[in-house]
Amino acid sequence: MDRMPLSLGTATLMAISIANASAKDKQSEAFLKKAIEGNFAEVSMGELAQQNGQSDAVKSFGRMLSTDHAAANQKALNAAQGLGMNLPSGPNAKQKADHDKMATMSGESFDKMFASHMVADHQKDIAEYKKASKSKDAAGEYAIRPDRHIAKASGHGKIVEGRPVINAGPEVSNRL
Repeated sequence: MDRMPLSLGTATLMAISIANASAKDKQSEAFLKKAIEGNFAEVSMGELAQQNGQSDAVKSFGRMLSTDHAAANQKALNAAQGLGMNLPSGPNAKQKADHDKMATMSGESFDKMFASHMVADHQKDIAEYKKASKSKDAAGEYAIRPDRHIAKASGHGKIVEGRPVINAGPEVSNRL
């Protein structure tokens, strides 16, 4: 009879541990899914900047954005495969809509909209990466790599914020 409460208690603790691990896996998978979709979106936005941008700075930033996010996506895809996830194959619907809206623009109006979008997007990404970096799994390991992710996203945001690099205009600078 003494074994029954011990076994029941042990089973309960195991069930709670499994539930907690499953919840953390779901958080990590959700983060990696968003990161992968975001990287796909940034690659396509970078390509769009190279095509539709007016200034050399926007075109140059677009090249850097595409290159950096293609490399980051390979790391994210590897981390996601390590968790046994189903991998996204492109940006999400909102990201596609943002791209399609900006694809109709060109010149100075594109440059300003692109800069504004990049500042807002990278600020949001930095917050999500910092939160995910606390995880002790493949998602956390991916997010915490300062040489590849948080630092680069911060750098992208700072490059966009600096009007000498991209003339974002006062509406962007005032939001920061």
